[in-house]
Amino acid sequence: MAVQPPTTQPPHQEPSQQVQPSRHEGRVLTLLEHLQELRYRLMVSAGALVIAVAASFWPLTGWFIDFLKEPADNRKLYFFDPTEGWTTYFRVSLLLGIAISMPVLVYQFLAFIGPGLTKDERRWMYPLAIGATVAFLAGCAFAYYIELPPALRFLLDPPEGEPLISVRKYFDFVTRLILVTGLVFELPLIVMGMAKIGVVRSRQLLGWWRYALIIAFVVAAVVTPSVDPITQSLVAAPIIVLYFLGTLLAKLVEGSPWIPR
Repeated sequence: MAVQPPTTQPPHQEPSQQVQPSRHEGRVLTLLEHLQELRYRLMVSAGALVIAVAASFWPLTGWFIDFLKEPADNRKLYFFDPTEGWTTYFRVSLLLGIAISMPVLVYQFLAFIGPGLTKDERRWMYPLAIGATVAFLAGCAFAYYIELPPALRFLLDPPEGEPLISVRKYFDFVTRLILVTGLVFELPLIVMGMAKIGVVRSRQLLGWWRYALIIAFVVAAVVTPSVDPITQSLVAAPIIVLYFLGTLLAKLVEGSPWIPR
C-alpha cells in the first residue's frame, strides 16, 4: 500500500491580516471622458448662474443698485440711450448672480480635476470651495468700502465743470472694479494650490516680485480706465499684498507637494 506524502496546508490568516488588493484612488480619464466631464461641469455651472441671476433679478437687484450708488454720494445718474437703464440692471443682476453662485462655480471646477486626485487630496475640495467664496466676498467688500470712496471722490470732483454721470459708465466702472477685486482676492489660494501640487516654489515666487509689480499695475490700468495714479494704486496695492501673502502660504505647504519634484 503506497503511502501518500503529507500535504502542506498554507498557514491560516486572520481576516485582519490578509493582504488586501491595493486600490488606485486617482482615475485616468480618456480624452472623450474629459470632454464629457467638462461639458457636464459647464452645464451645471451655467445652470447655477442662471438660477442665481433669476433669483436676484427682483427685488434684490434694485436694492443693490441703490447700494452701489452710495459711494457716489447718491449723485443723480442719467442715461443717454433707450436701452441703457435695462442693460445696467442686467449687468448688476449678473454680478449678484456670480456672487451667489460662487460656491457652486468653484466646486464644479474642483470636481472637474477631482478624478485625477487621491481620496486624501479630494477631501480639501469643500474647504477650498468655501475659502474661495469667502475670499471673493471679502474682495468685493474691500472694493466697495476701501477702493471706491476715495476713487470716486477724486474722479467726480474735477477742477472745472460739473460731472454729468452716465448710468452705464458709472455701473460699468463700479461692477468691474468689484468683480475684479473679488477675483484677485482668490490669488493666495491659487498660489497655495499651485505650490501644493508642485508647480511653483516660494523661492521662485519671491524671485518674480518685479514681474508681479508690473502685472499688478497693468491689471489696475485695465480695471480702472483712468490715468490718475491714485485709483490705479488703490487697485494695484492689494494685488501686490495678496501676491506676497500667497508666497507665504506657498512656503507653508510646499514641504509635502502632491506631485513629487
